[in-house]
Amino acid sequence: MGTTYTEAEIKERLAEHPNWSLGDDGQLHAEFVFKNFSRAMLFASAVGLLAESANHHPDLFIHSYKHVRLSLMTHDQGGITERDFALIRQIDALPGSH
Repeated sequence: MGTTYTEAEIKERLAEHPNWSLGDDGQLHAEFVFKNFSRAMLFASAVGLLAESANHHPDLFIHSYKHVRLSLMTHDQGGITERDFALIRQIDALPGSH
């Protein structure tokens, strides 16, 4: 469903997404901190809806009551593709993501 990006291409594209980084595990990671648990849950639910509509499912981890950690990659391609960056753009556009 798409060509995987090289590490250099990923890092170049990540310049547009300062909350995100490439992990040693080959996935893209971001951590978001909210005012309270309710806002963290609303954000996680919104990410879930975006991901489901794109049939692309990141790992979501809610911790320390107001932190949301996301990890994603295109698993069936074994790397990072345009699908990942399309979802990141939608996530970054959500209220409270900055």
